[in-house]
Amino acid sequence: MSTEAFDAVDIIRTKRDRGALSDAQIDWTIDAYTRGAIADEQMSALNMAILLNGMSRAEIARWTHAMIASGERMDFSSLRTPGGAVMATADKHSTGGVGDKITLPLAPLVAAFGVAVPQLSGRGLGHTGGTLDKLESIPGWRAGLSNEQMLDQLQGTGAVICAAGSGLAPADKKLYALRDVTGTVEAIPLIASSIMSKKIAEGTGALVLDVKVGSGAFMKDEASARELAETMVALGTDAGVKTVALMTNMRTPLGLTAGNAIEVEESVEVLAGGGPADVVELTVRLAEEMLAAAGVHDADPAAALADGRAMDVWNAMIAAQGGDPHAALPVAKESEVLYAPADGVVAELDALQVGIAAWRLGAGRARKEDVVQAGAGVRMHAKPGDVVRRGQPLMTLLTDTPEKFGRAVEALEGAAVIVPEGDRPDQRLIIDRIA
Repeated sequence: MSTEAFDAVDIIRTKRDRGALSDAQIDWTIDAYTRGAIADEQMSALNMAILLNGMSRAEIARWTHAMIASGERMDFSSLRTPGGAVMATADKHSTGGVGDKITLPLAPLVAAFGVAVPQLSGRGLGHTGGTLDKLESIPGWRAGLSNEQMLDQLQGTGAVICAAGSGLAPADKKLYALRDVTGTVEAIPLIASSIMSKKIAEGTGALVLDVKVGSGAFMKDEASARELAETMVALGTDAGVKTVALMTNMRTPLGLTAGNAIEVEESVEVLAGGGPADVVELTVRLAEEMLAAAGVHDADPAAALADGRAMDVWNAMIAAQGGDPHAALPVAKESEVLYAPADGVVAELDALQVGIAAWRLGAGRARKEDVVQAGAGVRMHAKPGDVVRRGQPLMTLLTDTPEKFGRAVEALEGAAVIVPEGDRPDQRLIIDRIA
């Protein structure tokens, strides 16, 4: 019978009593939980103690390191520029929101400047959409790639958006599932280590974080979002990854669509030089940050959207993963329009309520195994700051299953606030930059 180096109960007590865990204790905890030597109920107790009492920067860094050590690390050093030099790599991570389709135009836009973008993405759960769900509405597109296929695609097209393999930080998958059912998802040390363990293991040279703030975001207030952003930037910096964070507004959905196929459609509009101003603004700003972090200065991402360079990379990226970038996207079978109740200016459009409505229409899932509808979602015809007239369409709800309209409409009760003309709301998109 093997003897364990530590006792789980002693480690729980240490953190319960606001003590600091040693490097050896942290390494053992992650390894022992991954292999089943620590029971779920014991790790649940430790997670709750961390939620309540926090962790030091040194503890979070070691916890993240131990999560990385539980699996493989990717290596992009074989990627070469046409001149034979090692190709720079950059990635972006968003903490999630409503209508957040930024990854879709961003990856090919950055790749258009010769920086490889290995974007490992996930699926949606609840009111926040998943990048892979959106892309899977494109006929033929596939999310699953081997590491070798990823490298080949990056060398050939410069960009890839795909599912993370099971070998990256496997401890995180087990820990996240436990946090999800024990009320400890909100622990900032655990959020930061969950995100950063995967991103550091991914092996990118530069990372830009989009930390959302507001009703539709994971972090509802600026103080919490700032703490999370600062913690993640510190973790990336300590690991030798050039890391920057932008805090961005998620009180209002991004763009004019929340769904899957309709968000792909909007992303293609951005790549064609059009699209909603807020999506364009954030895409360009994040591209500037990624390029600068990768050592590419004086680039003009807006010009690459206007002249078609980014669209060329998008077409090649989608085709490389089996998709047809020119195929018609799925369209919902049923629609229902909601109208403005009064004249005035839209002062608020609550992101959380729009996200819940899209989810209820079939665009999202309540459980990981649920199937999403490609065409379902919400089209918004007016955003905060827009003037509307009574009876003007505010939103169009889309679904294949019309019995879902009732609960979606309930979710949108009071979501749009219309005030007398002249009362224009502050719609600052980028709140702060943390580096």
